[in-house]
Amino acid sequence: MPRRFLLLAVLCAFVAVAAEKPGLDGFDSFADQILKDWKCAGFAVAVIQDGRVIYSKGYGFRDLANHKPVTTKTLFAIGSSTKSFTVTSLASLVDAGKLDWDKPVRDYMPDFRLMDQFATERMTQRDLVTHRSGLPRHDLIWYDSPRSRNEIFSRLRYLEPSKDFRTTFQYQNLMFMTAGLLASHVSGMKWEDHVRKVVLNPLAMSSTNFSVNDSEKSPDYSLPYSVVKENIKLIPFQNIDTIGPAGSINSNVEDMAKYVIMHMNKGKGVISEKNETQMTTPQMSIAGLGQDKELGSQSYGMGFFLTTYRGHYLVHHGGNIDGFSALVTFMPQDNIGMVILSNQNGSTVPTVVSYNVYDRLLGLDQIDWTKRLKERLDKAKASEEDAKKKGYTAQRPGTHPSHDLAEYAGDYEHPAYGVVQVKFENGGLRFKFHKLGGPMTHFHYDVFEFPRDEQDPEQKMKVQFHSNFQGDIDFLSLPLESTVKDVVFSRVGDAKMKTKTFLEPLTGTFARGPANVVVAMKGDDAISLTLPGQGTFDLEPVRGTKFNIKGLTGFSVEFLGDDLVFYQPNGTFSATRKK
Repeated sequence: MPRRFLLLAVLCAFVAVAAEKPGLDGFDSFADQILKDWKCAGFAVAVIQDGRVIYSKGYGFRDLANHKPVTTKTLFAIGSSTKSFTVTSLASLVDAGKLDWDKPVRDYMPDFRLMDQFATERMTQRDLVTHRSGLPRHDLIWYDSPRSRNEIFSRLRYLEPSKDFRTTFQYQNLMFMTAGLLASHVSGMKWEDHVRKVVLNPLAMSSTNFSVNDSEKSPDYSLPYSVVKENIKLIPFQNIDTIGPAGSINSNVEDMAKYVIMHMNKGKGVISEKNETQMTTPQMSIAGLGQDKELGSQSYGMGFFLTTYRGHYLVHHGGNIDGFSALVTFMPQDNIGMVILSNQNGSTVPTVVSYNVYDRLLGLDQIDWTKRLKERLDKAKASEEDAKKKGYTAQRPGTHPSHDLAEYAGDYEHPAYGVVQVKFENGGLRFKFHKLGGPMTHFHYDVFEFPRDEQDPEQKMKVQFHSNFQGDIDFLSLPLESTVKDVVFSRVGDAKMKTKTFLEPLTGTFARGPANVVVAMKGDDAISLTLPGQGTFDLEPVRGTKFNIKGLTGFSVEFLGDDLVFYQPNGTFSATRKK
């Protein structure tokens, strides 16, 4: 009997929370319509006013095929809403006197290094978390990468900036990853453990975790979905633990409501009011105005975007990762906040829901955001379809690849991004970069296309191959960032070309007229070339028995029987092995 009474009390409390606020009358019908209009499998919402949860409910399904409903305990990936957790953890270190927002990162992490030397020396903790490093996103360095957090950190130096340091807002996940490593370095514990200690535990956020692998062990977690050709489609979970401090947290609206309340209470119980103020006041301006007059100019605090909605100061941060979209948002001056978690990829649902709740609780006329945004999307789609019907294309007809397809096959490497594999299979080419890629089709000249996502083959990416003076395919380039030059991946030789068994028979002395050329082992996995009067050069594997001469553009050698053939911009020469 006592246990039944307790259960009844809990259920009654939930009903009270879900129906308490008159301003939200009719919200259930609105939410159900949102699911239909946006083809969303499910979402959960928690609304906070005056420091307490006034409404909390799940809508739709966390598992569509099995009709498992979304509840207030359902775990969703919150994506980039994680960023404010990372800033909060740093703020706790500042409060403890272990960190200074405005001292150089290298004071704490001497091995921090970017391509821009000035940014390397001057970057501060504040810069790391305000998107003003000068770097564009460069997300494919980490997305699906097998490299660890520290391995990616060590390769930041190879990423090209697109703007001068501190001049322009450019959204950047890698700097937040770096901020997490910094927190780990200063605190002496993993980023995950530090966030748990200083944020999750004080707020009793016991359901929150740091990996989709952990979510899948929960009895109540959502599957990820996407809308493909107007149909809801189940997609695979995406593990982003490597970039964790920028976006790997998973939570439910019950836990996240506690987090929002903490920030609305000026950081009480977790960080100082001073640091909360820094997080929620402008640190970096964002150029331009949006299309909607209801939204004011934007800036970025520390882990939060800042704007106004219909004249009311708004703090917010969304989150998008494969199959999930989230929004943490609050109006500190109006004591209203909420969290919306959805299981739809790249979804507008959290934004539309939040604006509707704000309209209701602020006593404003409700704007039909669904109608407005859908009209905008429909116009964009119509424009795209019109261009297709009219045959507008950048493709040059009647062209052919410059080489046999098999010659494009090989491994191509960038020091930060890693290795691209091009394989020749069943008479065609196949592209692979981490988990990205698929069958390649010829576009024009030495440009090919491949599907960005094999689940949606209409999303294409292009790759261009480039030949050297000798006609060998030397490197490929990919347009991975629109604001910097195409990223170059240099061709690397077969793995066997770096073995002692393969290399040692190539060594020896070769006569070129009266002069001798010497090829010698360099360790167990490389060879060098010594030219009389010119010094010694490393030889870089190309293919077969051909090597580039490192440091001399357009110069290569090939071992053909007893001859060592030199290919140079000014001609071809040979030397003969001395017996």
